[in-house]
Amino acid sequence: MRLAAVDIGSNAIRLQITHITQYEGTTNFKKLEYLRFPLRLGMDVFHSQRISEKNRRKFIKLMKAFKLLIDLYEVDDYMVCATSAMRESINGKEIVEEVKEDIGLKINIIDGNHEAELINMALGAYIDQKSYLHIDVGGGSTELNIYRKKEKVASKSFKIGSVRALDDNIPLSVWKSMSRFISDHVSEKDKITCIGTGGNINKIFELTTPRKGKTSISIDKIKEIQDYLASFTYEERVNKINLNPDRADVIIPAAKIYLAAMTAASSKKMIIPDVGLKDGLMQVLYKKNKHKKNMA
Repeated sequence: MRLAAVDIGSNAIRLQITHITQYEGTTNFKKLEYLRFPLRLGMDVFHSQRISEKNRRKFIKLMKAFKLLIDLYEVDDYMVCATSAMRESINGKEIVEEVKEDIGLKINIIDGNHEAELINMALGAYIDQKSYLHIDVGGGSTELNIYRKKEKVASKSFKIGSVRALDDNIPLSVWKSMSRFISDHVSEKDKITCIGTGGNINKIFELTTPRKGKTSISIDKIKEIQDYLASFTYEERVNKINLNPDRADVIIPAAKIYLAAMTAASSKKMIIPDVGLKDGLMQVLYKKNKHKKNMA
């Protein structure tokens, strides 16, 4: 069985196609294709509340390309979800309808809570009986989820994101609201561990050390990497550190968001599982289709 997931974010758009098989009682997920295209819809929306004509045309072309790949791989089922940029855009629904009518690709615009639920579906292996704060930083929003003994006890989405923060125009009241949410649900006795998801925290972790089985990073190391990155200009981050152009500017504000949440929770460590919305979508698709016989 082949499944496809598309994550339409504020800073980039991702497609993953996965082949799922059953062998000797084990379910195997094999990634066949992964594409990340740096289309920054959030820059339009967070400034003018609409997707520009230039980016609309690019988006339509990209959806045509993704639909071709989905068809070429003979995918059995797919899900396409759009997050904060599309849901806050005045012309987002209009573009979604255009894609559906002209390309035959259905896009679901989801709210922050649904986005968090989907990401959480991919975190099962990382959550045990201890207390955790899951922090997912996207381009337009940050989703927070608090777990105790494997149960989610609180969840909230905030309009704080790496693209939105580029011009430092996030109101102080929103930052305070995020910190207050954490302090209202986390006490010192929790000794909470954070779980970080999102492309920027994965890149920060990658800059500290090769994974080699390691899955966590300290708050001090995140601060160290943030300071290291800030010591370079944008051009130097692209050319000396070899960051993608659409990563080189947002990674520092993203680090600020992760650090703010960790500090509010008095957490010293973050687990980096390298999963995201696309992985949650894949879990939903698998549960929906696993009863089918084409698992070869």
